[in-house]
Order: sequence, then C-alpha cells, then structure tokens
Amino acid sequence: MFCSVRLPSRRLVAALLGAFWLASPVAAAPVIPLTMHAAVAEALAGNPGLAKMRARAAAMAAVPPQEGALPDPIFRFDAQNLPTDSFSLRKEDMTYLQVGFSQELPFPGKLALKEKAAAFEAEAAADSVEETRLHLVRDVKLLWWQLFFRERALAVVAATETKLRQLADATQARYRVGEGSQQDALLAQLELSKLRDMELEHVRLHHGEIARLNALLDRPGGQPLRLPPPDEPVLPPNADPGEIMALAERSRPALAQLQKALGAAQSRLELAGKGYYPDFNVGADYAARQNTPSGLGRSDFANFHVSINLPLYAGGKQAKAVDQRHSELLQEQYALQDAIRQVQAEVTEDLVGYGGAREQYQLVKSTILPQARQTAASLLSAYQVGRADFANLLRAEITVLEYETHHWQTYVQAQQAWARLAAAVGKEGL
Repeated sequence: MFCSVRLPSRRLVAALLGAFWLASPVAAAPVIPLTMHAAVAEALAGNPGLAKMRARAAAMAAVPPQEGALPDPIFRFDAQNLPTDSFSLRKEDMTYLQVGFSQELPFPGKLALKEKAAAFEAEAAADSVEETRLHLVRDVKLLWWQLFFRERALAVVAATETKLRQLADATQARYRVGEGSQQDALLAQLELSKLRDMELEHVRLHHGEIARLNALLDRPGGQPLRLPPPDEPVLPPNADPGEIMALAERSRPALAQLQKALGAAQSRLELAGKGYYPDFNVGADYAARQNTPSGLGRSDFANFHVSINLPLYAGGKQAKAVDQRHSELLQEQYALQDAIRQVQAEVTEDLVGYGGAREQYQLVKSTILPQARQTAASLLSAYQVGRADFANLLRAEITVLEYETHHWQTYVQAQQAWARLAAAVGKEGL
C-alpha cells in the first residue's frame, strides 16, 4: 500500500522566513515597498563609495590655486660679526643687525602650466565622480531587477506547487480506490520535492541579493526589503546603433576623464620643456649699525641680490624629464584610445544583449508560453477522463513552470541590458 508523504507547505516556508525577519532587530518597522527610482535616489544620497569619490574630487579642486601660487617669501634676521668677548653691538665697525627677505620666482609660464595641469586633474576627478555615479545607478538597477525576477520566480513556483499538490492529491485518491498507479503517486511527490528544492534555492539567492542591494543603499545587510506589485511589463524599442554610439562618445564620463588626463599630461610635458630655463631668486637686506663707543655715528648698509639656478646637467636631468613626460603623454593617448574601443564594445554588447533578450521575451510571451499553457490544459482534460498519461501531464505542467519563469527571466534580462546600455552610453536613463 502506497503511503503518501506530505511535504511542508509553502505557508510553512513563508512562516519560517517571517520568523527569521521578525527575529531581526531591523524588522520591527513595517517594510515600505521600494521602487526602482526610490532605490536609485537613496543610493545616490547615501552610498559611501560615491561620497568618497566626491570628497576626493573636492580635494583635487583645491590643488590648482596652490600649484599656481608663488612660493612663500623668506624673511631673515641676522646679527653679524658680534665680538665673542663682549657681544657688544657698538665696539666693532663691522657689527650690525640685519633684516631681509627673498622671493623665489619660477621662470615665466612654469606656474601657469603647473596650475593648468592640476586643473585638468581636478576636472578628471570630477568626471570620475560621474562615472562612479553611473556605475552605482547601473548596479542598483541590476540588483533591483534581479530581486524583481526572484519574487516573480517564487510566485510562479508557489502557483505551480499548488497545482501539482492538487494533482498529487487527486492521484493518491485514485490510487486508493484502485483507479491509479503507485508510480503516478510517487512521481507527483517527486516533482513536489523538486519544486521545494527550487523554492529554497530561490529563497537563498533572494536573501543574498537583498543584502547586496542594502549595501549599495547604505543599509544594514539584514534589513528587510520588498518590491511593489509588478506593473504591466513594458520594454522600450530597440535603439539606433549609430545614434547610441555617437552619444556614448560624447557623454561617457570615463572618456571625458581620460581626455582631461591627456590634457594634464600635455601640460606637464610643456612644463618639463621649461625646465631648461632658470628660476630666479631676488631679495633685499637692511643692516643697522650702532654708534661707536665715543658716539660717532655709523652708516647703515643695504644689500640687494638676484640669483638663478644653472641647468648645467640638463642631459641627465631636464632632458630625461622631457622624455618621461613624453612617455606619460603617449600612455594617456593609448589609454584614451583603448577606453574608446572598450566603450564601443560595451555599447555593442549591450545593444545586442537587449535586442536578443527583448526578442526572446516576445517569443516566450506571445508563442511558447501560450502553447505550453494550452498543452497542459488539454492534457489535464484528457487525464481527467483517462485519455492521457500522468507523466505527460506532469511534464507539461513543469514546462509551463519553466517558461513562466523564463518569461520573467527574459524580461528582466532585457531590463538589465537596457540599464547596462544606459551606463555604457553615459546616461542614468535612456
């Protein structure tokens, strides 16, 4: 005699998950559904990684005025030629007190080039903030859509489980009265067990995805999170490849950042070329002398000086600096060229990925899924009157489950490809 084994119901799994969240200290407050736009706004406002990049850009913005400023002047005080036997200021004619200052003056154009290079680097840092912002928005959208898929997949599994449980109960009832086979009853229980395994896997992945999204939102990893009920699935039309590629080359902050880095390298090369020219140092001193012991007055002294550094070792110093800066300029040129190709590859890949996922979604939605549902309904009707095999009916129901899940999966893959495409182009949204 076949003895049925009742598996824990989905309500029990939900209850266990609910108990897990209730045990968490962050689960006391009601969970407000998180829309994608709200998730993006929260991430942009609170993500510490983005805040770090903003602070770095603010620090870099303070550098150019420093680079363009003259070195601080030097003030000097001297007590010259004091006799060591008395330290008198009046005994010796050459004893005097002297004050003076000096100022270093870089060769004209050097400070301007230093400031220009630093300004380019500050602008590059600002562009890196925008690139980080794009990556953050993209990552939030990708995780939000992954959670959307996970919730839809769990709903599909739950609906299929309900349907298969009804079939299992009917099969067991028929078996008890001698109208069904033990094989059918065991097969039904096997499929229910496999569904439970699938459900638990989705639940496990769901918790991990929530933790990762919470991290981007600067929330505790275990904070509960749920999405609002789904709207009618809508996908934007395919983008024009030429327009999208041109937009990416104009708008992508990563390319702008490398263009600024190239400008900084060019300025530093010009600055290295000015290393052949000397810098100046000018100064003035005033020496005050005391009267003689007899009261006779002494004249004070004034000193003026100009000095320059002599680039006597230009072959091993200035020339090598020019070589260094020229190589750095080439490095930035190649980096920009490589980045342009990488952006083009990203855009092409995401365009193809979106178009393919969109086409798959339309095929599954309009053709495969209706056919699978129709087949399962037909087999169910035939099975109820004894004209269809139970194994075929189960296979049909599992096929519906697979394509119900695939329907949502292709929809989410298309939305994720669209989010990646927007980031590759340099926009938060298209």
